[in-house]
Amino acid sequence: MAVSTPSVPFAEPPWLNGLPSPYFDASHHKLQRACREFIDKHLNRSALQWETAEELPSHVFSDFARGNFLLPALPAPLPAEWLRKLGITHMPGDIPVEEWNTLHGLIYADEMSRAGLAGPSGGITTGMAFGVPPLLRYADKQLQDRFLPDLLLGKTRSCIAITEPDAGSDVANITTTAQISECGRFYIVNGAKKWITNGMMADSATMAVRTGPEGSGAKGISLLVVPLKDNPGVSRRRLKVAGQISAGTSFIELDDVKVPRENLIGKEGDGMKYVMNNFNHERLFISIGVTRQARVALSTAFAYCLKREAFGKTLMDQPVVRHRLAKCAAALESQSAWVESFAYQLTKMDKANADKELGGLTALCKANAGMVLDECARCAVLLFGGNGYTRSGQGEIIEKIYREVPGARIPGGSEDVLLDLSIRQMVKLFQQKTASLKEKPQL
Repeated sequence: MAVSTPSVPFAEPPWLNGLPSPYFDASHHKLQRACREFIDKHLNRSALQWETAEELPSHVFSDFARGNFLLPALPAPLPAEWLRKLGITHMPGDIPVEEWNTLHGLIYADEMSRAGLAGPSGGITTGMAFGVPPLLRYADKQLQDRFLPDLLLGKTRSCIAITEPDAGSDVANITTTAQISECGRFYIVNGAKKWITNGMMADSATMAVRTGPEGSGAKGISLLVVPLKDNPGVSRRRLKVAGQISAGTSFIELDDVKVPRENLIGKEGDGMKYVMNNFNHERLFISIGVTRQARVALSTAFAYCLKREAFGKTLMDQPVVRHRLAKCAAALESQSAWVESFAYQLTKMDKANADKELGGLTALCKANAGMVLDECARCAVLLFGGNGYTRSGQGEIIEKIYREVPGARIPGGSEDVLLDLSIRQMVKLFQQKTASLKEKPQL
């Protein structure tokens, strides 16, 4: 693919700079062009302004729904039968819904983060990306029929509500309870959810609750669709976090909230399994966006160093500056190549096999993305100097990206937990494969 205007080094992944790639075909290039045009116009051009104002205008979500730019946040393969039932036959870039794969999803997630900020894009995609998939995978027909049409068309919004004040990455110890009412028709939900992205805007939550007795751990967890909007007993308030402010992070309290028993997703007691399987898409989606944020930070610093002068020459003429940029570039391009490899592998694997084979590595990829962003953002702040420490002016985007580093390293499973989880899961997989070899009869 010919590139008419050269971009700043590291501003784009190699395949968008015209270099050969074994992964991307004509449909991927067509999608990328469609995403670049729509997302730049409707999101990226104003993303910095909206994040500074700490609010995403409500029309933005509607704009994305009308343009069919919400559904690409779903994991591949897409629910083609559902989409065709709703009159949706093609995705952006004129790609048939049946042909959409994880590489298409990677392109969308990458373009959604090209402003360098997680808040505005997260304010649009989080509910569709993480709240809707459990309904698609595990809910029965009546529950799907009640909720999916409006969710998929963007008429209503969802969120994923798992984390609690005293249970973050330790999902098995959540304490929000869902007990059967005396009449037997409802779950009565009590508890609190904290740091819930999109929680302020969502009409309903895909919520992890404890249906088992106290002390039942992972076996006592279930998933419910909990209506939030105008539902008695539900109260929500905005949480002011350091970064990603416009994504609507919230604290949700539930006081004797009635939820129909028909809102149970899948089987009672299987919620932990559903949550863990859902995490794989969430972590890869986050990895892609965070990798693009690192790219924005590094390329912005690169452009600044080409023009900023100190001690009689540009910063780029200083060996120590080039050394800093080089180290970050190596980490960034390695992470970027890893993410592309992941997406390609997922185009060749069914979900059950991918969850088994790649679950641990997905956790590791997400953790590494946060560490790479930390290196690139810190490097950019140092090279921008005082400008990178100022909330306005030419270093504003760098200052904001650096404040978002903890948001890349904590949500979706905090870094230390994911590093440990990745190795434990890979050891478990290795032991299972070793044991199966021993059990095979010798010929």
